[in-house]
Amino acid sequence: MAIDFKKYIASIKDFPNEGIIFRDITPILQNGTAYRAATHELAEFAKSKGAEVIVGPEARGFIVGCPVANELGIGFVPARKPHKLPRAVKKASYDLEYGSNSLEMHIDAIKPGQKVVICDDLMATAGTLHATVKLVKELGGEVVGAAFYVELVDLKGVEKFSDIDIYSLVKYHGE
Repeated sequence: MAIDFKKYIASIKDFPNEGIIFRDITPILQNGTAYRAATHELAEFAKSKGAEVIVGPEARGFIVGCPVANELGIGFVPARKPHKLPRAVKKASYDLEYGSNSLEMHIDAIKPGQKVVICDDLMATAGTLHATVKLVKELGGEVVGAAFYVELVDLKGVEKFSDIDIYSLVKYHGE
């Protein structure tokens, strides 16, 4: 039975700023059937790409990526906000729709040549994905795909990654 994941995404107008429609994935997470189905679909995508490890950017990438890695029986690597990791790290900065930030990964988190699928909740302008891809490549990994619950098509983030196969459960076109 196919699930209409759009039914499990709440649209919050003017959050966090006026003019923004925030796509809230917590209704998916609150429904065991929807969460399991979303995890399974992303896991099938990652499996089809030959993923050897899943990378998820803080914080919702952990919620999305960890169960995918678990379902596939492969490892999960967190891309954390600055000063959260205890050992030597690589760092990449990025811009968001309403701000900027940085991500860090342990320098030994990815093995050279390791096939990586990046999992996160939302593809918008692709700032977070860009930083995560940069970190994976600097550590010697190969990004073979990226998977999201939600894609905001009008923000054209996917267009910045013609060399990476990107999968989204739900796509919003200016709505």
